Amino acid sequence: MSDYNSARQQFADWGVDTETAIETLKTTPISMHCWQGDDVVGFENKSGSSGGGIQATGNHPGRARTPDELRADLEFAYSQIPGAHRLNLHAMYLDTDESPDRDEIELRHFAPWVGWANEQNIALDFNPTFFAHEKADDNLTLAHPNQGIRDFWIEHGKRTREIASQIGDAQGNPCINNIWVPDGMKDHPVDRMTPRKHLENSLDSMLSDPFDGQHLLDAVESKLFGIGVEAYTVGSHEFYLGYATRKGTLLCLDMGHFHPTENIADKLSSVALSVEKILLHVSRPMRWDSDHVILLDDSILAMAQELVACDLLGRTHIGLDFFDATISRTAAWVIGTRNMQKALLRALLLPLDQLRTAETSLDFTTRFMMTEELKDLPFSAIWAEYCERMDVKYGKSLLRELDNYQSKVSKRG
Repeated sequence: MSDYNSARQQFADWGVDTETAIETLKTTPISMHCWQGDDVVGFENKSGSSGGGIQATGNHPGRARTPDELRADLEFAYSQIPGAHRLNLHAMYLDTDESPDRDEIELRHFAPWVGWANEQNIALDFNPTFFAHEKADDNLTLAHPNQGIRDFWIEHGKRTREIASQIGDAQGNPCINNIWVPDGMKDHPVDRMTPRKHLENSLDSMLSDPFDGQHLLDAVESKLFGIGVEAYTVGSHEFYLGYATRKGTLLCLDMGHFHPTENIADKLSSVALSVEKILLHVSRPMRWDSDHVILLDDSILAMAQELVACDLLGRTHIGLDFFDATISRTAAWVIGTRNMQKALLRALLLPLDQLRTAETSLDFTTRFMMTEELKDLPFSAIWAEYCERMDVKYGKSLLRELDNYQSKVSKRG
């Protein structure tokens, strides 16, 4: 009997259909982020600082320096990840001979990306870029006290929404336009309310133009703090939870944007009662929002289990957000994305009905015993079967593929 058939029977003994789990995983896309490939540099050559705590550390050889190099790296990464996935593109990654400012960008400045994505059968998501610009060097954009600066960033946000809608229309797939701003202060403010009123009014103006929900989905993303905004972040979790609830946008929960002791898994079922759809940015904070490559650790497993157990997969868009320049950037993409998939697969292979029955019966002993015994099931055999069906490498073969590609790109310097 093959490893898969043996494993399939072991899961069947617990009432779990491995084929159903594999099919569900196959149709669950993950939006991979473009900025891991070039250390969040982009292709604008703007002079502003990154701001908001955004900082990629390390100088591993092989950073993508052009849109073509970045797309080549992405193609390789996708070839090593089973399933059909998405790409999350930031506005600073335009591909054009022109030099538009942020409030002047149009779809044509991203046309090569849309053409490439269609060729690769990859759906695109989009983000306005409210950092790495001279008008963001105060770490205030939509909440800036200067109306002229606010207007500049409002127009940028309007432009990105229009671009995202056009992308979604062209691809026949809703494009998520996720709004995150670095706005905050390094030391304690006297007035916390006024910047939040500015932010709310700016968002209202940005989001005032209606777009077809089949083309565009708006999301708003909170943050706890970052370098330069340690004392006060205007767009806090409470701010955006209230805003998303009132305005009907998606709420983005980034795993690195909360206190280290907070658990995103615990937030999902709570916010799902107030917002229709959720966007996740899966990352691994270490002490703060350091955006390490995600591990198959307890936090990821708990989040995946919550998505499956609460029947939230259909309402949640899963994206990644990490950037590590101390290791191979393409390997980081591949390992991080596959770890998210492995976590989902493990959640899909749990006998949730039996666990719920024990829990609702207040039989916590049975629940405890089951959760421990289930850890011994051969999850890896199901993952290996999935990889083989999707014609991608795993184990030592995967390591060789990653090493071979890194040896090619390392010559970039």
